[in-house]
Amino acid sequence: MKFVHHLAVSGLALTLAAGAAGAQTLVYCSEGSPEGFDPALYTSGTTFDASSHTVYNQLAEFETGTTNVVPGLAESWEVSEDGTSFTFTLRPDVQFHSNDMFTPTRPMNADDVIFSFERQMDEENPYFSYAGSWEYFNSMSMPDLIESIEKVDDMTVRFNLTRPEAPFIANLAMDFASIMSKEYADAMEEAGTPEMLNQQPIGTGPFAFQDYQTDAVIRYTANEEYWEEDTPKVDNLVFAITPDASVRYQRLQAGECHVMPYPNPADIQAMMDSDDVEMLQQEGLNVGYLAYNTQMEPFDNPQVRKALNMAIDKDAIIEVIFQGYGEAAKNPIPPTMWSYNDAVEDDAYDPEAARQMLEEAGVEDLSMKVWAMPVQRPYNPNARRMAELIQEDFSEIGVDVEIVSYEWGEYLERSSAEDRDGAVLLGWTGDNGDPDNFLAVLLGCDGVGGANRAQWCHEPFEEIIQEAKTLPTQEERAELYEEAQVIFKEQAPWATIAHSVVFMPVRPEVEGYVVHPLGGHLFDDVSLASE
Repeated sequence: MKFVHHLAVSGLALTLAAGAAGAQTLVYCSEGSPEGFDPALYTSGTTFDASSHTVYNQLAEFETGTTNVVPGLAESWEVSEDGTSFTFTLRPDVQFHSNDMFTPTRPMNADDVIFSFERQMDEENPYFSYAGSWEYFNSMSMPDLIESIEKVDDMTVRFNLTRPEAPFIANLAMDFASIMSKEYADAMEEAGTPEMLNQQPIGTGPFAFQDYQTDAVIRYTANEEYWEEDTPKVDNLVFAITPDASVRYQRLQAGECHVMPYPNPADIQAMMDSDDVEMLQQEGLNVGYLAYNTQMEPFDNPQVRKALNMAIDKDAIIEVIFQGYGEAAKNPIPPTMWSYNDAVEDDAYDPEAARQMLEEAGVEDLSMKVWAMPVQRPYNPNARRMAELIQEDFSEIGVDVEIVSYEWGEYLERSSAEDRDGAVLLGWTGDNGDPDNFLAVLLGCDGVGGANRAQWCHEPFEEIIQEAKTLPTQEERAELYEEAQVIFKEQAPWATIAHSVVFMPVRPEVEGYVVHPLGGHLFDDVSLASE
């Protein structure tokens, strides 16, 4: 670990020295290492920050700081009257990056769009099985939804759907829908190195990938041919990977980095009082939860899950883990999201009743694992400590807990397995501002074995969320989502823990940084004030 730390420090120092020579270098002290650089293969915000938020674009995008969908690589689109056909007109003369292995011969066109999606759904595509699974694509029922993707001409693409899908445009603004270069993919396949798409990314985004020193530093340079005028604002972008929040704070104070995510809650007041830090904040579009494996005994019994939920002292967790900068969660979607059902009553904190419910369910001497994340997330700033508090709470009702953890990439992979034991601490920050992004992705049947860490497929719930996607108005959809939240609470596949406030400390010289409600860290419009 010391070797990695020294690599990070030396790499950062070299970058800052280069920046001092005239080029403007923005340094982001990121909280962890990306799993890779092909965003369609992953679900982690850490990975998206390093890939889809920097290197790539999508057909539609979210206006920074809002959930408003705006044109991206598609400058416009049309939807058929029956809601099953979406025709996109592509932006002309958009250039892909190049690297030592590849130089594009043409601008982005329809072939790139079709490849970016067909590789996730067509088993005959050479890239379909090249690495892992297409977790987002599958969890969102995309294989059943997209009937075909049609090349109308070089600059026009039509998606034909099997049914209406209200959030479809917003879904195509998500990270998994990043547009890749088919030319690059073909060249790497021919060279026998298809993994380069994940290791040496080529996109159309505001920054071009330069190199990655594993677990230490990621370097990017400004895309001088970027299609959006006057963007990006800096010459170089550096991710200085710094897992320890205290060290991130020290680097921020010392001027070694300009932006840092996920401060220790105990440090927030000091940061607010500091002249060296500007503290940005926003109520988070997130939820942190403990997901039981509902396919494994005794967690296949809703009564057992309810009992465990009633043993968790969420108020203590909010005080200790979040230092009061959060609120106890009762629903699987945050209260700032439309369709939130405030009439749902949370499980009461009642250890005695919980113990009695376990006895009635015939559960005695229960031993279980609680999985604790190794990294900080906005919905859980200290998973290990949270697991310890839950361990203490469960011990009060006679349940013995072993806390386990893994490296972040391995944690995400292992925790998605259908035969995973125990309960896993995880959470979610919304991708597109739509309830479907929480309820279907995290709790729908298509997410089992993937993003649905509870491995929960409950037909009454599934029928409601699938119907809600097809309805034309938000009012009609909201009514069904409110019903779905009632079913969720009755069945208790999770213990809903907390919704957090998101804090972003930045240096005073940082200009244009905006806290994004969808959780991403976006730097295309960020600049540094001249001294």
